[in-house]
Amino acid sequence: MKYINRPNQLIRSPFLFSMIVLCRSSMADGEPLASYQMDDFAGSANCALCHSSLTDEGGNDVSIDAHWRSTMMANSAKDPLWQAKVSSEVQRNPALKTVIEKKCATCHTPIARTQAIAHNEPVGLFDDGFLNNTNTYHVSAMDGISCTLCHQITPDGLGTNVSFSGGYVIDTNTVSPNRLIHGPFPNPFENQMRNNVGFTPVHGEQTLSSALCGTCHNLYTPYVDAAGVVQGEFPEQMVYGEWEHSGYNGGTENKSCQDCHMPVADGGVVLANRGVGLSQPARSPFGQHHFVGANVFMLDILSSNLVDLAVSASSAQLADTRQRTTDQLQLQAAELEVTALRVGTGTIEVGLHVKNLAGHKLPSGFPSRRSWLHVTIADHAGAVFFESGKPLPDGRIEGNDADIDITSCEPHYRVITQTNQVQIYESVMEDTDSNITYTLLRGAAYRKDNRLLPNGFDPVSAHPDIAVVGEASSDSDFIGGGDLITYKVNTESHLGPYDVSVELLYQPASWAFVQDLAADSSDEIGRFTGYYSGADHTPAMLVTNSATIDPSKVHLLSLPQKQTNPGMQLLVEGPTGGVVSVNWSSNLQHWTQLTTIEQTNSAVSVYDAGSSNMPTRFYRLGQP
Repeated sequence: MKYINRPNQLIRSPFLFSMIVLCRSSMADGEPLASYQMDDFAGSANCALCHSSLTDEGGNDVSIDAHWRSTMMANSAKDPLWQAKVSSEVQRNPALKTVIEKKCATCHTPIARTQAIAHNEPVGLFDDGFLNNTNTYHVSAMDGISCTLCHQITPDGLGTNVSFSGGYVIDTNTVSPNRLIHGPFPNPFENQMRNNVGFTPVHGEQTLSSALCGTCHNLYTPYVDAAGVVQGEFPEQMVYGEWEHSGYNGGTENKSCQDCHMPVADGGVVLANRGVGLSQPARSPFGQHHFVGANVFMLDILSSNLVDLAVSASSAQLADTRQRTTDQLQLQAAELEVTALRVGTGTIEVGLHVKNLAGHKLPSGFPSRRSWLHVTIADHAGAVFFESGKPLPDGRIEGNDADIDITSCEPHYRVITQTNQVQIYESVMEDTDSNITYTLLRGAAYRKDNRLLPNGFDPVSAHPDIAVVGEASSDSDFIGGGDLITYKVNTESHLGPYDVSVELLYQPASWAFVQDLAADSSDEIGRFTGYYSGADHTPAMLVTNSATIDPSKVHLLSLPQKQTNPGMQLLVEGPTGGVVSVNWSSNLQHWTQLTTIEQTNSAVSVYDAGSSNMPTRFYRLGQP
């Protein structure tokens, strides 16, 4: 029997050779990376010995460990919300404790899970499981989704159903140093890695494939009825499937997961910082290990609780990942366009186009996330007389039905006219009794899924597991690439000009989801809810836009109530000297100019003889 050396403890291990040495780095705060050597895996610190202190041709630090260690991938097992949610699921379904913990361990503690199975030992999380610091596999479990996990996944079955829900394949039969570890570059230098960490590097095209990510980001979970009997499987998250059905999968966009989440360095990179590896040629393109998602909220919790959560990153490194996350959210996630501004007698109408720039639904993944439109309209004095989607300090959204009653949810809208109506892009589960639920194992179907579709996504041909659900499924303006929505607001006694401000906001954990979680009690739940109550609940801002409309400078188009001619008689009113075009369309997509007029003091009548044989005719004013 060999022994593993850990701080303040000595435990026995059956591994062929197993030594863990936790070497303190020069970081001012944060724990060191885990160093361990097991039959089939090595720790992130072992890999960092050679793959830190790397620079690209632009002189930028592209060290693998410095980027990875502060990501949610590295902290997959330390994530306090994940631990709390698993604890809650076990409490609500105690008979399925083993099933739940095995399922969740597969992608959140994958090294510990894979090694335990190879040794015919139990897989578990709580009690004496992986989260217990006396467990043989604890250190490797807390190493998260680490280097020797992803780089040992073979191409077997990738992109097929067998590979989803943690169906990655890792060879646990080959003995070190002949174990293969896959990378994106051909003809790798072998000796240094074989001698230092016991792996033989080989070229593996699968490391550049979205299907590799799909092993955990297409996830089916079992669901039960009210009696706790398993009834089937539920598509808890289908990020890979959404990408596969989009234009990013070889279509007009043609981008993989790695293209967005592992941005390419500036030129070539020498992959080792010591030994003969230093003399090897620089390799390009080098994917930086940013693994940026959207969870600024959790990064802040990790940063505020470094010691308590034993985070293996410094506050400075977490700040770097937070900034990269913010940049990606604000520069690459969405666009927001004001497509129309119209005023009538006592009304203002605002048309918005919300565009999804991501290669999957927005927001993606786990059904606790939501993105929404915050719209305000102010009058000439700056007084806001209309506001929809106001974020509240405690994490709620003003007017959202779910934040008033967690057994309900806000519908999808095509037109919003009231302040208590909010356009929220989210997925909401329901159980076998058609009640809204936040319990994953009760999630039998979606009540609502109007998350913004990626470009090229066809909702008609989409598989039911990635379908649009609820009111959005019948919204002809909710299509691949984005959503068109209109706000029609009564201006009452408020005088213009009117200032319109719009934000697309995001939260990774909705208020209702957290309230439901807090109904249970455990150490993990208590810890997370404590973090949550003390956290800053300001939502992440993805994109913003604004516009101003002055009624005194706007042309009005109207139809007289009585039409006596076979064609259509239109009436145009507007400011003196204004020039405007009148346009028509039969489908609201392609517009044809009917005429151009210069406005005078009186209304101008426009006759459209071509409309007499048209079943449907739309009109709008525009610039000539």
